Amino acid sequence: MPIGEYSLRLQNGIRGGFAPPTPNFIHTITLPLDSDSLTVASSVRPEGTPSLQDIAPKFVKLKNEDTEALVDELHGILKELPTEYPPGSEDIYGLDTSIAWGSDDLQWMNGAPGGCGGGTSVIQPTEEQKAKFRRAVDIVTTLVEKDA
Repeated sequence: MPIGEYSLRLQNGIRGGFAPPTPNFIHTITLPLDSDSLTVASSVRPEGTPSLQDIAPKFVKLKNEDTEALVDELHGILKELPTEYPPGSEDIYGLDTSIAWGSDDLQWMNGAPGGCGGGTSVIQPTEEQKAKFRRAVDIVTTLVEKDA
């Protein structure tokens, strides 16, 4: 079943504390309404530099190779995974990475908008859930790396 329009973001560098986190990269993938292409926008912080630099967006055909199947798999995984509580309390998956997904049927985000600032989450994932989160990160990375 087609998911419809959605937006997702992958961010590495979510652990903070006294100071806010310093992202290493932020990748945003969107499927606009009535589009057959994903829009992939990225900002990357070159090693040793203090700020993110934007990379020109690219467009990936949704029907290209396994793109739609990957998106469906990602959507299914996120529907099953818990997030930390309270939001932003702890990097419960231990990857210093967050995923945010927004669509009509699913709003999911780990790591809170400002990252994880310390504290302990009352919700802890199982090892199987941690493995599924790693797979979700791999899927988003694959989508970002696809040729336009």
